[in-house]
Amino acid sequence: MWTEEKLNEVMSTPSETLVEDIKKIKGDIMILGAGGKMGPTLAILAKNAIKKANINKRVIAVSRFSDSIARDVLERNDVEIIACDLMEDGVIDKLPDVENIIYMVGRKFGTEKDVNLSWGMNAWLPVQVAERFKDSNILMFSTGGVYGLAPVFDGGSLETDNIFSASGDYVMSAIGRERMFKFGSEKYGTKLFIYRLTYAIDLRYGVIYDIANRVINEEPISLKTSLFNCIWQGDANEIALRGLLHADNPAVTMNITGPEAVSVKYVANTIGELVGKKPVFEGEESVQSSIRNAGKAIETFGYPTVAINTLIKWTVEWIQSGGRDLGKPTHFEEREGKY
Repeated sequence: MWTEEKLNEVMSTPSETLVEDIKKIKGDIMILGAGGKMGPTLAILAKNAIKKANINKRVIAVSRFSDSIARDVLERNDVEIIACDLMEDGVIDKLPDVENIIYMVGRKFGTEKDVNLSWGMNAWLPVQVAERFKDSNILMFSTGGVYGLAPVFDGGSLETDNIFSASGDYVMSAIGRERMFKFGSEKYGTKLFIYRLTYAIDLRYGVIYDIANRVINEEPISLKTSLFNCIWQGDANEIALRGLLHADNPAVTMNITGPEAVSVKYVANTIGELVGKKPVFEGEESVQSSIRNAGKAIETFGYPTVAINTLIKWTVEWIQSGGRDLGKPTHFEEREGKY
């Protein structure tokens, strides 16, 4: 039986590889934007790896912490908390000097309702952070959405592919976030790792969760985006921490996701078999989809440890056991970049 505690424990238990790598990371770690979907388990994973390595290193989580559950679980696991709004004047200057920064701040959903705020969070704030922490090692979260759609038979977008801004303000401002950090890296000589994530899976949200909900509720599932990549959030968190060792100047960029191009139909049909319901599909499968090639990251960090069928099974078990819904649908079927 899944519980919130069990889920957090599974995602926050470090591998031996992470424990060895955490010993090599010089200095403390501060996570900006730590109150979101991935931040709490990432921070706790870091703290658990430090404890297991038997070393002294601070983990500091910075966020507004609008989710009190996230703040409580962090404090119970010895993560230091700084509650603040990074968009307020002077706040960034008051943050402590820390050798390693993981930058997770970003705004996606609601962009079309307040475009200027999204650009402020996604492109203006990175300028302030890049300057304030120019002497730190920075890993910044980005998105695989910067590539747009790719032919399903080409093996997925590569880090060397051109990124473009033809898909709405969210994607354009996400590109702006990367550009501003890269500019700061070039100007100040900062070591930078650009972490282009595509669909982390936490049983409380994610593409598989969205598809499962629609199967269970007998709602139609769009096939416009027929294939997708995803990765277990525990694996994604490990890569984020280990990635601090790979930040460099010039900046290093990697696609972070699973190795498979996963079929929406396959996931829905597998879930249907588990719950005893026949999925309802709508639309035609496209020859273009949101596929990223994660070969570079897999070569560097190894294969993800949790397989797609396991993620499907766990997600169904989570929903059937009454597990919490974070209320953050992925809108994986969106193809125009409007969020």
